[in-house]
Amino acid sequence: MASLDRRMFLRSAAAATGGAVLGGPFAGFLVREAAADTGPTRRDLGPVEDLRDGTVRLWLPPGFQYRSFHDTDGPPVVLDDGTQLPGRHDGMAALPAPGGNVWLVRNHEVNGNSPGGAFGPGTPYDGAALGGTTSALVTPFGEVVESFTSLNGTQMNCSGGPMPWGSWITCEETVNGPDVGPDFTTAPNVDLQQPHGFIFEVPAGGQSDRQPIRKAGRFAHESVAFDTKDGILYLTEDNFGFPSGFYRYLPPNNPMETGSMADGGRLQMLAVTGQPNADLARSQPRRVTYDVTWVDIDDPDPDFPYTPGEPAPTSNNDAINYVGNQGREQGAAWFSRLEGCVIDNGVVYFTATQGGGEPEGSFGPIGDGFGNGHGQIWAYHTRSSKLQMIYESPGEEKLDFPDNVTTSARGTLVLCEDGPGDNYLRGLNRGGQIFDIALNRLHRNDPPNAPRFGEEFAGTTFTQDGHTLFVNIQASQGITFAIWGPWHTIGV
Repeated sequence: MASLDRRMFLRSAAAATGGAVLGGPFAGFLVREAAADTGPTRRDLGPVEDLRDGTVRLWLPPGFQYRSFHDTDGPPVVLDDGTQLPGRHDGMAALPAPGGNVWLVRNHEVNGNSPGGAFGPGTPYDGAALGGTTSALVTPFGEVVESFTSLNGTQMNCSGGPMPWGSWITCEETVNGPDVGPDFTTAPNVDLQQPHGFIFEVPAGGQSDRQPIRKAGRFAHESVAFDTKDGILYLTEDNFGFPSGFYRYLPPNNPMETGSMADGGRLQMLAVTGQPNADLARSQPRRVTYDVTWVDIDDPDPDFPYTPGEPAPTSNNDAINYVGNQGREQGAAWFSRLEGCVIDNGVVYFTATQGGGEPEGSFGPIGDGFGNGHGQIWAYHTRSSKLQMIYESPGEEKLDFPDNVTTSARGTLVLCEDGPGDNYLRGLNRGGQIFDIALNRLHRNDPPNAPRFGEEFAGTTFTQDGHTLFVNIQASQGITFAIWGPWHTIGV
């Protein structure tokens, strides 16, 4: 997910064309060509009052209810460890807890740095970095029982993924560090104490060890999904102004046996067989399926030379492309801003937020983000090593900038929109239909299509029994929702 500052650069992208029809291992999704996909399948969304205080913050289908909690737009929320709740809520996991409750582990996508600026108690990874995760024990109806800091001293914790042994892997969407020049914010990095751009593990109901899994790469991480059969971690990259890659990390031992993700493994990047540097960010033909291979990244976790206390000679653009360039030199594929990913039945589904449309035409920093479309949904079949584009948005009214994604018990993909206008939770069902699940009306008195930069849905995650969908709205600060109702009536 892009930060608020980067989101301010977004424009209305050119409309995407084309679509995909699935075959073989993807036959469950029967996506029709875009020309026949005339506008979104609307549900009867309407205003619903928040059970917390009666304020309308969401529009939902009939029969649904919700409660919000842990917002940072109002009076400060203080966690049980005395920490003031950070803002910019992003990726999140709902992990089982005793008594029917849920452990929510939640990212805070906070950029910037300040000497001694890390929130929360304990020893942070980097005492000057402002991001991290908080954990909360909640009921299925959004009532908070307990909350605390679970990781601090990281930066731009964007999304991540739940692990089947009961933890959350959080991702840093940056390569900032004392060894790298300023990023898009132009803020100097000289106060930072550690390199960033890594993934960290946070156990449910516990504390992270604050140690990065360095061999999983130093790049603009977005999210991860773990394949229990092969013991492989899949990773997406949101390299905002440049082509992004799809990666996999082969850990040195089986996390299902050890109960944690170990450092010291091998990082690889996806390439299309027979098509070096395939440009998959552009609009894709219908039924397109690719055989893929994986290329090794020899230097996944670089440290760049610098003098402490002085500006680093390595530019942020050079650093953020360092890992990906190693793969592209071996023919790795280009994608547009890979964000959410989730695994279901051996298939990894992942979003390309601005995928589709015309090719960029050049490799270089692009202020509006790499990609000229409104979004693509890709599927990688781990058993057959095939990649297929299962959905490409024909326009913003259908699906606009898909970001986080999760799956329901019925196999429906639930997509978070991160566009510049009205943002929806959308469903993509097995029939290839996009439909509305929820509408963000956090600022309901604004005109319906007023710009809402940064007011993205994020962190969708269902409880294990499918009763409750937890989701964040990042907004200018952050807020979390518990949503429940007759999911079967809308096909979720």
